[in-house]
Amino acid sequence: MRGLKGKKAIVTGGGSGIGKAICQRLGEEGCVVGIFDINADAAAETAGLISDAGGTACAHMVDITDYDMVKAGVDAFEAAVGGTDVLVNNAGWDKVVPFLTADRDLWKKVIDINLYGPLNMHYAVLPGMVERRNGRVINIASDAGRVGSSGEAVYSACKGGIASFSKTLSRELVRHNILLNTVCPGPTDTALLADVTSGEAGKRIIDAMTKAVPMRRIGQPEDYPGIVAFLASDDASFIVGQTISVSGGLTMAG
Repeated sequence: MRGLKGKKAIVTGGGSGIGKAICQRLGEEGCVVGIFDINADAAAETAGLISDAGGTACAHMVDITDYDMVKAGVDAFEAAVGGTDVLVNNAGWDKVVPFLTADRDLWKKVIDINLYGPLNMHYAVLPGMVERRNGRVINIASDAGRVGSSGEAVYSACKGGIASFSKTLSRELVRHNILLNTVCPGPTDTALLADVTSGEAGKRIIDAMTKAVPMRRIGQPEDYPGIVAFLASDDASFIVGQTISVSGGLTMAG
């Protein structure tokens, strides 16, 4: 991709799954990658893989629900490598529970991670982008936020909110040459999916998901880094405020 070499990129949730794959791709493209993850060992492992492949990366243990920790992580990354050019808000979490049987503690955890977490990251990173009059933000949402998903009502609300938030900030910040876009994965083979679909009932859910996808498979973490790298690159310099599904055709929204 054009224009990625030397860019400084922060990826949240970069220690595993989709985030790990995104970090590795950005490293291959020549970005300096900051891996933000609540799991310090996982973040360090991703950084090591990038370094072993000839790239440049650093790991930061950050709980995105804690603004002070987010700000400290961003400050540390930028003090070491310079201002952030690319922000990828990937970290997320959910538990599949019908809304009327979910308690408010679960709501709060889902909202803190999937909504407040990205808000914290934007609030810490965007002022510097505005000052430098340059930046790209790619928010990883979910097709659940576009069409809903049974058992994921609050999660869907958060992800739909992130897509709308991205469009609004696009309107506010495009004059500063800051471009925000949203990528919506479909069901993906990650540790999180395995955690929320365990047991025989979980297998039935996976089978149903697979049958619902026209390509007849669920996503793999490696299915998403290409679109993220593209949106971060100079090849996407006239794309802003878009919500793009990457889901094997599960969602076809024009």
